[in-house]
Amino acid sequence: MLKLARFLKGYIKESIIGPLFKFLEACFELIVPLVMANIIDIGIKNNDTSFILKMGGLMIFLGVLGLVCSLTAQYFAAKAALGFGTALRNELFSHINTLSFSELDKIGTSTLITRITSDINQAQTGVNLVLRLFLRSPFIVAGAIIMSFLINARLAIFFLIVTLLISLVIYFIMSKSIPLYKKAQNKLDRVSLVTRENLTGVRVIRAFSKQEDEMKDFEQSHDDLTNTQLLVGRISALLNPVTYIILNAGIIAVIWYGGFEVYDGIITQGEVIALINYMSQILLALIAFSNLIISFTRASASAVRINEVFAVKSSMNEASSKVNEYAEANSPKVEFRDVSFSYNQSEEEALSGISFRVESGETVGIIGGTGSGKSTLVNLIPRFYDVTYGEILIDGKNVKDYAFSELRKKIAVVPQKAVLFRGTIRQNMQWGKEDATDEEIYRALEIAQARDFVDEKPDGLDFEILQGGKNLSGGQRQRLTIARALVAEPQILILDDSSSALDFATDARLRKALSTRTRNMTVFIVSQRASAIKNADKIIVLDNGRMVGMGKHDELLESCGVYKEICLSQLSEDEVNRR
Repeated sequence: MLKLARFLKGYIKESIIGPLFKFLEACFELIVPLVMANIIDIGIKNNDTSFILKMGGLMIFLGVLGLVCSLTAQYFAAKAALGFGTALRNELFSHINTLSFSELDKIGTSTLITRITSDINQAQTGVNLVLRLFLRSPFIVAGAIIMSFLINARLAIFFLIVTLLISLVIYFIMSKSIPLYKKAQNKLDRVSLVTRENLTGVRVIRAFSKQEDEMKDFEQSHDDLTNTQLLVGRISALLNPVTYIILNAGIIAVIWYGGFEVYDGIITQGEVIALINYMSQILLALIAFSNLIISFTRASASAVRINEVFAVKSSMNEASSKVNEYAEANSPKVEFRDVSFSYNQSEEEALSGISFRVESGETVGIIGGTGSGKSTLVNLIPRFYDVTYGEILIDGKNVKDYAFSELRKKIAVVPQKAVLFRGTIRQNMQWGKEDATDEEIYRALEIAQARDFVDEKPDGLDFEILQGGKNLSGGQRQRLTIARALVAEPQILILDDSSSALDFATDARLRKALSTRTRNMTVFIVSQRASAIKNADKIIVLDNGRMVGMGKHDELLESCGVYKEICLSQLSEDEVNRR
């Protein structure tokens, strides 16, 4: 938790005022038993009604002051805790966005969601209770012990014994529960993962009638979480009863031996009542402190998990200065020089020894079997991942020399899975260019073969898209994502199998529009359809991460067996030979 204390930097005033007013409340609370002792020893003993009323009024006044201090402390502590949670959540979200795809793949989406929601909530609750109780409870305990020594040193020994025993109980429970709380949060990750997969793949699950299996899987992961939480709950539940037993035993001892002290005339009845009140205050303070310990234990376990994410640094370093925006003379638009790549330092390479040059305005088709490395190759161009060996150049400059925003401004990527966001079609199109006019959007929609169905929508560009584009067909989503990329007017357009949901006629019209209306744009088309890339200026053929052929369609039919096999498996011999 100490590592996360920096997020209270903007709330230093609140972090001081909250505990300060709790401290004042504790001071007023410690005076009350002395006032009560005076009422008994002076007012009641002497039958002095006016003194009793005066002291009673003082007690009410102290109670009101304590209430005001408590409310003030609650307000400032809550304000500081909420500010802490907001700052921490924003910083963690920003940090996650700096991580490369390699780190995101390694950590996992579900655990990141749990840490940015549940774990931060736990840490925020811990901060709130610390600001309210961390100073008050120890001060009440210490103050009550000191006051008891001032009243009677021999009876105050019981206070020390009680405090020591309760401290040992708290330490025992804390040492047992902290690892279990962390384990419970990890199992919450598993529940989140199962839930996310289930909701995301609900159509597939129902198509295969796997609801019962998924429910069993969810119940099993949830039962595992429940059992862990029950175990830690049982351990934590021991705190209050054990605390009450020890403190009530202490009160009994004070009353028992205090009676003898009164009989011997060493202390008065009022002082015995004051000692009992102080013992009760210790009881309440330690119970509050034990609840603080439980909450802080959870917060500490969550803080460890949050700090684990902060400790993960991106494996990709962004260039600190801008490069010359103009291309070097005679340099290709994109060049791969002996590029090899493996995921998360795996020994098996996803790509190996890839070298090629692509000139500005060329269309490049990339084809190969499933798992041959097609998507991996194009993901290296916008630097979603860093190459393991070799280098990639754009306009003659290494991609590592570009700032991320500068590099990705040149490139638009249409991924395999079409992703649209909740909002209007216009708002989704303006992701590529914030100030895009309707004319620019319509031009992109025409190239992407999406203009017709957009015009058919009742609100046109103002048609509301549901989350994930659920109210559109797969082909419509793909065409809109292509249009969104075209709105940005990139220098390099990457279509990563982004026409798989289109019929052949629409796909053919899309390819024709791309070739005739984006002449200055370098286009990479990843596809498993030979018909989609056969007319490209260059075709790169991949097989098990290696480039086994590069050239035009006719050349590869003669020189590359893998390409010829792919073509003949999809097209008739006449279609293969037809341009």
